[in-house]
This record gives sequence, C-alpha cells and structure tokens, in this order.
Amino acid sequence: MSELQSLLELHKALADETRVRMLVVLLALGELCVCDLEVGLDVTQSRASRHMSVLRHAGLVDDRRDGQWVYYRIAAEPSPSVARALAALTEDAAQLDGLKADVEATREARRSPCR
Repeated sequence: MSELQSLLELHKALADETRVRMLVVLLALGELCVCDLEVGLDVTQSRASRHMSVLRHAGLVDDRRDGQWVYYRIAAEPSPSVARALAALTEDAAQLDGLKADVEATREARRSPCR
C-alpha cells in the first residue's frame, strides 16, 4: 500500500463516530474483547467486528485470537501518522463527556467469559 493510500485509509477509519468511540475506549482501558465493546458501546457483535476490521486495516489497532474470542488493542508499533492521530484523539477525547461515558460504561460492562 502506498503512503498516500495508508493516509487515506487512516482518515477514512477516523471519519466514523463508532470507530472513534471504540478507539477512545481502547486508549483508556487497554486490550478488550470484542464482547466488551459490544456491551459498553451498545453495538451488535457484527457491527463491532466490522468496525474493528476497518481500524485494524488502517493500522490503528492490533488483534489476537484466543479460542472463539478476539481481543483488540491500540497498535503496538503505529506508523508516525497513526501515532499522531492517536495522540490527538487522546487529547481531544479527554474534553468530551460523551466519550468519557463510553469508557465508564465499557469498564462497568466487561464480561467475565471473555477473560
């Protein structure tokens, strides 16, 4: 993928409210199972997985499988563009009450079967 294509994929990934909410939760809470995101953000499993696939393809998150569960975390070695975008998102998210509420709802709703 060219550098321009990577930059376009990054910005497309960030142009969706649900994906931004998911990133903010991952930034705040670390690695989470897709089921945690489902419950905390009130989205279906298929919708959560589809959005996480877009974020992974853009280089924003990494995933790992453990049996039937898929866990996501912020990319361990992001490109410079991704690192800058994540830093800006972290700073901006701290100011928005709705995003803080997503973090708290996800923290409280974590499901034990995933762990």
